[in-house]
Amino acid sequence: MKTMRRFLLIIVFALALTVALACSPQQPQPQNLPATANQSASMVTQAAVVPSATPTPEPPTATPTPQPPTETPTPAFPPPEPQEVTFEGSKGALYGRYYPAAASQASLVVLIHWVRGDMNDWNEIAVWLQNRGLQNPYPNPGNAPWWAPAWFPAMPEGRSYAVFTFSLTGCQPGGCADWTPDIWRSDIAAAMRKAAELPGVDPQHIVVIGSSIGADGAVSGCDVLNQMAQANCPGALSLSPGGYLNVSYRQAVEALFKNNPQSAAWCLADEKEFGFCQVEQSAVRAVKIPGGGHGTELLRPNLDPLPMQLILDFLAQTLGQ
Repeated sequence: MKTMRRFLLIIVFALALTVALACSPQQPQPQNLPATANQSASMVTQAAVVPSATPTPEPPTATPTPQPPTETPTPAFPPPEPQEVTFEGSKGALYGRYYPAAASQASLVVLIHWVRGDMNDWNEIAVWLQNRGLQNPYPNPGNAPWWAPAWFPAMPEGRSYAVFTFSLTGCQPGGCADWTPDIWRSDIAAAMRKAAELPGVDPQHIVVIGSSIGADGAVSGCDVLNQMAQANCPGALSLSPGGYLNVSYRQAVEALFKNNPQSAAWCLADEKEFGFCQVEQSAVRAVKIPGGGHGTELLRPNLDPLPMQLILDFLAQTLGQ
């Protein structure tokens, strides 16, 4: 019995405690929880952002006024005054003069003197061929006809050649000091290489004219040009050749035609030396000048035919002008 009572009391006590707890007032739940760290940072950032001001519009760029196209300047040709030229020969420096033509890419005439003088033999003839109104600026060594241009044939209007003269080793206005044909032949080859490099010159149109030793040199020099990749010599004119450079005129002409069958060879001589011009080459134009004399002596008036006119004819044929 006692045990049953205790059990019932325990049950009653437990029920009473349960009822008491159920009837006690509930604790109110918080309505606003504190912001988290991330939420706080976001709020601070949003508060710090200030809307930027509306940018002021830039004024429109003015359209540039179109300019007329710039004209390409016409290239200025070099003045007519001769230019001093230095180049290397087999025995040292050689000296020459270059007379520029009135146009660029001009045909070039190379003049080779005889043994009785040097490049000054051509002072008047050079400016005559250049045909730019230049008065010879160098003193002439004498008063021979080739230094008196009043009788020279008139140059065709508008025709202007570039001209290159030079002195062979050991030669001065009074003549060459020694007889050195092998050196002279080497000098002439060096001069041809220099001629092909001169500014304003068309290396495909270079002719050579020479007197006496220069007459033989004209043919050999023309052959040198024809063997150069960048040059061409359409012709050589010789005044009284004679095999003076240890190569006969006939041999020189044969070599010239072998390397360039299109080249022309003109040979002028008086009746005493005309035999040198008579070679078995139909392409050689041999012209006898009765009473003409030797070499540069052929360049004087009152001869028939007139060698100075023949020079113009030769240039017209070989250079096409």
